[in-house]
Amino acid sequence: MSRFQKLLNYLNPYKWQTAQGIFALFVVNALSVYIPLLIRDGIDRLKTSFTSDYLTQLALFLVGLTSIMWVVRMISRILIFGVGRQVQAEMKQNIFEHILRLEPGYFVTTTVGDLINRFTSDVENIMRLVGFAVLSTANIIFAYALTLPAMLYIDVKLTLLALAVYPLMLITVQLFSQQLRNQQVVVQESISDLSELIQEDMSGISLIKIYAQEENERRAFRKKNQELFNANLKLAESRNTIFPIIQGLASISLLVLLWQGGLAIANQEISVGGFLSLIIFAQNLIFPTALLGFTITAYQRGEVSIDRVEAILFNRPKIADTPKSIHLDTPLRGQISARDFSYTHPGAETPALKQLNFTINAGETIAIVGPIGSGKSTLANAIPRLVEIPENSLFIDDYDVNSLSLDDLRKSIAYVPQESFLFSTSIENNIRYGEPLASRSTVEAAAQLGQIHFEVLNFPQQYDTIVGERGITLSGGQRQRTALARALLMNAPILILDDALSSVDNQTATAILQNLTQTGQKRTVIFITHQLSAAATADRIMVMDKGEIVQTGSHQELIGREGLYQWLCNQNQLEELLH
Repeated sequence: MSRFQKLLNYLNPYKWQTAQGIFALFVVNALSVYIPLLIRDGIDRLKTSFTSDYLTQLALFLVGLTSIMWVVRMISRILIFGVGRQVQAEMKQNIFEHILRLEPGYFVTTTVGDLINRFTSDVENIMRLVGFAVLSTANIIFAYALTLPAMLYIDVKLTLLALAVYPLMLITVQLFSQQLRNQQVVVQESISDLSELIQEDMSGISLIKIYAQEENERRAFRKKNQELFNANLKLAESRNTIFPIIQGLASISLLVLLWQGGLAIANQEISVGGFLSLIIFAQNLIFPTALLGFTITAYQRGEVSIDRVEAILFNRPKIADTPKSIHLDTPLRGQISARDFSYTHPGAETPALKQLNFTINAGETIAIVGPIGSGKSTLANAIPRLVEIPENSLFIDDYDVNSLSLDDLRKSIAYVPQESFLFSTSIENNIRYGEPLASRSTVEAAAQLGQIHFEVLNFPQQYDTIVGERGITLSGGQRQRTALARALLMNAPILILDDALSSVDNQTATAILQNLTQTGQKRTVIFITHQLSAAATADRIMVMDKGEIVQTGSHQELIGREGLYQWLCNQNQLEELLH
């Protein structure tokens, strides 16, 4: 699909409003042709029969017509620019909704700064394209289509002489168009690079200060800022070259008209009224012709931005519902099983998970331990389908997870990942994020299970305390327990904790696990951890290494058996002694 077709698709929902705006613009240009003709007839009539009454009537009539033309022009601008704003709002909504549907892997290869720039600057350029560019293009077409015949009707020779330089304008625009487009691409990419740097530095401001890297970041920003400045300067130089050329050529046409028109009046080849109307017509064409350069720039910017926005929308979600997706009528029990389950990360050669076979019974608490990089987090991400997994390899209650609707699957799983992300709002709102209408008492009950309730009560504003961006005002352990409380409030049959208590001491982590197993609700708990004392409280322990499950059993069974778990326990005891 061409960019022009994409532009028409953006306008299609607002075609009637656009048509009304364009029709109003047609009326404006029709009046701008009629008024000079009326002036011509009036001047020629005054030459033969001058009366003050007729002159007054003509002046009042012209004031009335110009007032009507002004009102209709304003209506056309409001309608067409309104379409541009509506397209902008709808496009932002569509991009945001599409981003929400994309899998987490997409954001690994796409920077947040670039996405924000496309979401703001590029959408703004498209808004200008469907507003200003549509308005000016329609105005140029109507101006020439209506004015040129009227000029030819008055005097063919003078009209052709006045317009003789206009082909040079079109050639000039054509010569600069590709250059303007390429320079606009560089500007947009430079803005994205700068936005990305700002976003990263603001997120990592503590790290910058810890390592005293303010000067390096200043230099990095100065470099990217200079690149953006240079890109904008080159674009401005091109624009400031093309527009004066166009305006200069338009002025030449007026000079030619004055020169040849004066001779034509002297030779009585044209009336004074006809000559004045030709001058007005030529003046009316100067602005649309000069505006052509601005329209080309707006189109070039919009064309680049359409490509950049469409690049986001072109990425179809790899993990999505299908017409055959199963919607559950009853809650899942929580039994999880794998059958020859293997998974390889996109672009990797070595599988992250190799031929896994296991069954986790509903209501069972399973600890998964193993060295870093053994595939524990990959398995945790696979259960709620955060990664794309093979068919018929992972099951919940005998349902292939790929066959379940994403909404039903993920509402059945409360997942606390390694990074305990909190929103910049109150503790209460963070805990009830999955259930926005949950009561304060429900929030407090979840916080008690997560061992964070009494610490929250010590805060000056308690549950109304604002945690700051990414929960910066809380300690690491407090963030993790707040995230845990958020998951527990979901009351889901399956709870996955992916090293979610790494910042919590062993005693507290053990207490949290005991709370989970002693509550009335019997949920399936998968607890990925390096804290072996906490893992020892689980019903069973699965030991992973290099993508495989190498040992399974209770703590007592595994500690007396030679293998990886025994080695991990010995290492853990050694580290505790050293500390």
